Amino acid sequence: MISIDNRSRVPIYEQLVNGFKLQIINGVLQTDDQLPSVRQLAQELTINPNTIQKAYRELEHLGFTYSVPGKGSFVNKIEDTMHKERINMLSESLEKIVQELLFLGLTKEEIIQQIQNVRGDSNDSN
Repeated sequence: MISIDNRSRVPIYEQLVNGFKLQIINGVLQTDDQLPSVRQLAQELTINPNTIQKAYRELEHLGFTYSVPGKGSFVNKIEDTMHKERINMLSESLEKIVQELLFLGLTKEEIIQQIQNVRGDSNDSN
């Protein structure tokens, strides 16, 4: 399900939030799917239940989940949020790729040409 890197500088609760967000965005977790209970996930990942509770609160705050008292946390219908979050994640990845291409010696124009080739409009100037 979700893997935690104890050596990462990213706090564990953020790793949990990011892991669940990825699963929701990629459709692994669907609308109204129930998240594992705090106790169950704490045992599986051998981490403090308070850390999981903090991650679940953050997911709810971000609109990815909703909670039902006495029942647990469930995946929210988040089409708009999901698309915006996916765009943000892909934009961050693209930024890293462009920086690496520039570092490796490609020019801005060469990178733009590659993007235009992907779009199939290599003859256009925009």
